[in-house]
Amino acid sequence: MTRAPRGPLLGVDFGARRVGIAVADPETRIARPLEVVDAADAPRAVAELARAHAAEAVVVGRPVGLSGRAGPAVDAQAGFVDELRALAPCPVVEYDERLTTVVAERALRAAGGRRAARAAIRDAVAAQVMLQGYVDSMRARAGGDP
Repeated sequence: MTRAPRGPLLGVDFGARRVGIAVADPETRIARPLEVVDAADAPRAVAELARAHAAEAVVVGRPVGLSGRAGPAVDAQAGFVDELRALAPCPVVEYDERLTTVVAERALRAAGGRRAARAAIRDAVAAQVMLQGYVDSMRARAGGDP
């Protein structure tokens, strides 16, 4: 996508066990955590959520290291993206997810609550952080507010 999104977007933080999902409404320019699903069910679950939200695109976090090189989780993530592209009713794009889990964990700690409660939503919050970065970058590329 080279223009600012006009419809809802789903954001996906892929993990070996859990996959966090967020949704963004480009009109408000705010991403919010949606849910966490088991990695084994993730391609189907994300495709169903894309349909349910009439998503314009699904943005999957690409595991890139601080150096800018592909991280060790790239192969598993690439397989997930391929499967999702075959199932999704909209385009699937990748976006740098550097430090999203770290940012999510810090935000959750600052908000308080028990460790188990934080762990249950951390992946969805990481997806929110990544998706918010994507929405902001697309808006900036399009020249600011539409």
